[in-house]
Amino acid sequence: MRLFAFGLGYSALSVIARGSDVEASGTVRAPAAAAALRRDGTDAFAFDGASWDEGLKAALARAQVLLISAPPGADGDPALRAFAPEIASASGLRRIVYLSTIGVYGDWSGGWIDETSPTRTTSPRGLARLAAEARWRDLGAARGVAVDVLRLAGIYGPGRNALVKLREGDARRIVKPGQIFNRIHVHDIAGVVWRLVAAGGPGAVWNVADEEPAPAQDVIAYAATLLGMETPPEEPFEGAVMSPMARSFYEDNRRARIDKLKRELGYAWLYPTYRKGLRALAEAGEGRS
Repeated sequence: MRLFAFGLGYSALSVIARGSDVEASGTVRAPAAAAALRRDGTDAFAFDGASWDEGLKAALARAQVLLISAPPGADGDPALRAFAPEIASASGLRRIVYLSTIGVYGDWSGGWIDETSPTRTTSPRGLARLAAEARWRDLGAARGVAVDVLRLAGIYGPGRNALVKLREGDARRIVKPGQIFNRIHVHDIAGVVWRLVAAGGPGAVWNVADEEPAPAQDVIAYAATLLGMETPPEEPFEGAVMSPMARSFYEDNRRARIDKLKRELGYAWLYPTYRKGLRALAEAGEGRS
């Protein structure tokens, strides 16, 4: 299977690593990062939105599966802006998978949402995501290629989790009453991608999240228990000093359902709750000194 990924970051590299017989190529922003990935066996090309390495278009033309992990910018989706004609003419292309976010649903005051729920986002990032989703689906429809939009919850996994944050002294238990989030283990993202590719369906929108939405402070407390560490004190949200980006994650409040994935795709979660995911990571040595 020949896969080309726009954005060889945390999620895309997990997809590649967990695939079977995958010939992978894709983009990163910096030439040094591209060189490092090539040394590790991934055919990587530098692409900064305006210029790109020689050979990128040839690799893109060979793709059977296109994975889009890079977010849109202020001027739209960089891959579509630069390579829409090449993508539309890729003769072997079978499927496009776009990694989006459940942030597009906006604020539901803690209520449940599924794929039929209206997208209420008002943030510039959320609106840009919705616009990119629509453009990829339009391209797929025009080309006759299935497009799956995966709306991801908060991503965690090896090297990026509450256990590591605790050990590094960066974990904070910021409390905003009533606030709740879903999460998703990066290996389950990869599992869903490959299940969709194998199933070969018509393409759809899918929520990809765990089945135990929980307040952020509860996740940190559970991670501390796994490590036998003292639980960090609670900090009221209103008085907490945070970056604008960190604060923006508390603007929306919702619980995501994943019934569609279970019913229509039959996907069995590796880590259906953050507790199982963190426990497995702790048993693998994450967060240990």
